[in-house]
Amino acid sequence: MSQPPGKRAGRVLLVLAWAAGLFLATRFFGDWEQRQANPNAQVSSQHGDGFIEVQLVSNGQGHFVADGQMNGRPVHFLLDTGATDVAIPVDLAEKLRLERGAPVMLSTANGRTQGYRTQLETLQLGDILLRNVRALVVPGLDGEQVLLGMSALKQLEFTQRGGTLLLRQNLK
Repeated sequence: MSQPPGKRAGRVLLVLAWAAGLFLATRFFGDWEQRQANPNAQVSSQHGDGFIEVQLVSNGQGHFVADGQMNGRPVHFLLDTGATDVAIPVDLAEKLRLERGAPVMLSTANGRTQGYRTQLETLQLGDILLRNVRALVVPGLDGEQVLLGMSALKQLEFTQRGGTLLLRQNLK
C-alpha cells in the first residue's frame, strides 16, 4: 500500500530535520569541548607604556594552555613553571626542523631520559615575542604540546589569581 506523496515528503523532511539538528548539536558541543580544553586558542594582548600583557584563563583541568608560535610556526603551549627549559616533543621538533645539539640527561616525571639542547630563534605568545630561547628536544613527550618552561617564563613577570594568569613583558 503506497503512501500519499505529501505524507512521504513530510517524513523525509522530518528525517532531514533530525539529521540537521544532530549535526548542529555535535558541532556546538565539539566546539564547546575544545574551548574547555584550550580557552586560549585566540590569545589577545594589551599594550601599555613600555610593556605588553597577555591574560590566560585556565582550562577545565586547571592548566594554562595557549596557542602560540615557535620560529614562526603554530604550536600549543602548556605553561609549566616546574620545567627548567622549554621542552619540545621529538616529532614536533622534527616538523619544526630544530637542530639537536648536545645531549643532556633529564629527570622527568617518568624517570631519567636523554634529551638534546636546541635554541629557538623566536617564541611568541600573543604579542609577547621572545628571542633566542633555550629549549630541549625531549624523547618520550607525547603529542605536540610544548611545555613552556622557565627558560622562557623567567623573561616575563607573571601573576596568578584564581583561574587567570597574567604574563607581562617589560620592553624597557
